[in-house]
Order: sequence, then structure tokens, then C-alpha cells
Amino acid sequence: MERRRIAGLLACACLAATLAGCSTLDAINPFSSAPKQKMAELAPIPGAAALTIRWQGAVGRSGGHVFSPAVVGSSVFAAAADGTLARYDEGRERWRIAAGRALSGGVGADGKRVVVGTPKGEVLAFDAGGKPLWNVRVSSEVLAAPAVRDDLVIVRSGDNRLYALDAADGKRRWIYQRETPSLTLRSAAGVAVAGDVVLAGFPGGKLVAVSIANGAPRWEASVSIPKGATELERVADVASTPLVAGGQVCAAAFQGKVACFDAAKGTPVWSRDLSSVAGIDADARHLYVTDERSVVHALDRRTGTSVWRNDKLSLRGLTRALALAGYVAVADSKGYVHVLREGDGTLAARLATDGSAILAAPRALDAGLLVQSSGGGLYAIALP
Repeated sequence: MERRRIAGLLACACLAATLAGCSTLDAINPFSSAPKQKMAELAPIPGAAALTIRWQGAVGRSGGHVFSPAVVGSSVFAAAADGTLARYDEGRERWRIAAGRALSGGVGADGKRVVVGTPKGEVLAFDAGGKPLWNVRVSSEVLAAPAVRDDLVIVRSGDNRLYALDAADGKRRWIYQRETPSLTLRSAAGVAVAGDVVLAGFPGGKLVAVSIANGAPRWEASVSIPKGATELERVADVASTPLVAGGQVCAAAFQGKVACFDAAKGTPVWSRDLSSVAGIDADARHLYVTDERSVVHALDRRTGTSVWRNDKLSLRGLTRALALAGYVAVADSKGYVHVLREGDGTLAARLATDGSAILAAPRALDAGLLVQSSGGGLYAIALP
């Protein structure tokens, strides 16, 4: 029992999609005999293109949480663990406030409201000028950025419940909950909103679509089926936010599969064995997966067949990929941003930030991208 308790705690701590360089449960299981491996060293990139910093700011340290800045037009909303919340417009700081509480999840924004969460399960809403609007409490810590859509705020709590809150006053509209396995990953996985449904992945490899109107389940699908002799081996959680694109919804499971489903019915389109905690992105042709060893894969969106893979950044704790303008961008545990070519996956460019881990996936901003480091740096980067 003590072995299971310790291993379980370590799994939950490391596989929050926050600790970089942790590639599998073997890496954190103190009873594993697997040899430890080192992250890939960075080699010079032949003919590297130039990445330039368009602007940068500082918001505060993440404190081990995953803070993803929200981008609304040319405005950026960013938060830090100490309660700092700031807005930048075209790179200029417009305002900065203290939320009055330590923060653990955010940022969600729609141009009218800015929403963050706390380790005590509080959800705090502010208007676009930084004025407090309301705060409510959910059942446990908020690790993921809330989704703000029209008149609703969708919040995922750390115990894997979904809350729909009225955007005007925070009153609860509905709650969705389901049974979960005894051992799960502590992740910052959020939700995706597509039309009239909310899509979320869950422990045990499940992907669920619920009605945005009342929280009733529309369909449920299995991204992966847990298997193995021990609880650790049976961890098969969907620990990243689902991706909705082209009439399909796709998701990835740790120690499991990447799979795509019909967004309306939940019927399977394709799946393939590939373990990921970081998650996926897509463009018109390819689905991009950062696997558990920080190998970046490009898969055919229609069939799931492999197009290319890049293992030059293995074990560097890569984020989910961002597909943008013919490139694929990822960031790593040492504060580097790496840009790969969409066509063949070769490295095209690299940029160092402040040396602290970049935990949240890059965000699209104007014609480039935006990253937030765990040290608190915000970097708006122009592509080659």
C-alpha cells in the first residue's frame, strides 16, 4: 500500500503537464529499474531563420502552475501565482492589478470579462478594465484556464467536474461530474467549446461532449482503454484539451492513443497508439502531437498515418505544438522556443527566453506567437 501511495503521489505531482523532462511514469516511480535518460542537447540549426521578439513584458512567476495567457484580438491577458493580473494592448501594459488571492489557473477572456482560478477553488471574474465583477467557489482547485463563451464561463475543477457559471454574476447554471479512477494525473487540461457543446477529456481515456445549455451528456467516446497489471500502468488519462477542427474532435491519452471522432456523433474516425500529455494541434493537412518523450509527430488528419517525426528535442519537456503559417512551434523546459517546418518537421529556428520553463503551449498572436515562461516573462515573437 505504501508503494502505491508514494508512486501515485509522484505520478500526480510530475504529470501535471508542468514538470519538464519527465517522460514516463518510470521516470518518477522510485521503484522503477529503468535507466534514467538525459534530455537532448541543442545542436546548431543549419541555415537557421531568425526569430525576433516584437515585444516582451513581465507578469510574475507561475509557482509550479500552468498559466496560459489569453489573446483577444491584439490584447493579451496574463496572470501569475502571486495574484497578479495584467493586460497588454499591442505590447503596452494597459493595467495591472492584484487579485487579492494566490492564483493557480487562467487566463480565460472574451474581451468583456477576464476569469482566473485559485488553489482553493475560487473563480474570480473581472471586467476588461480590471474591475472585480464576482467570485464564486467550486469543489476543488482550479488548474486550467476557464473558457469564456457568450454568457457562460466554463470551469474545470481539479476533481474533474465541469461547472457552467453565469458570466454576469457567477451563478451556477449546471455541473457535470463522473466517476474517476483512484489514480489520475494532476493536469491543467481545459475544455473546448464548439457550437452548442462543451468537450472535455477525462481520466480513464474518456472524451465527453455535454450540452452547453444544461450540461447533459450528448455522447461519450473512448480515446484509450486502460490496460496493465498495476494502477500506474492503467493510467490512461486524457490530460490535455481536446482539439476541434474540420468537423472532428481529436484527443490524446497518456499511455494510450491519439484518436479523432465525428464532432456531432462521437463516432470514431481513426486512432493510433501514441502517448501524450502535452496534447495536439492541427492545420489543414496534419495533426501535430507532442508525445510523452517530447518527440513531435505529424499525422495525416484524414487517416492518422505518420507523415514525419522529429526526435531532436527528446526529453526536453516540450509543450503542445502550435501550427501557424507553415511552421510548427513548441517550447521547452529551458525556456527555448523551437520552430519546425510544417512540410518535413526539420528545425527552422530557435529563440532563447529567460531560461525558465515554458509550461503552457504557445499562443497565436497577430502573425506570430506568444509564450509565457514560468519565470513570468511574456514574449511576443515574430515568425521567420
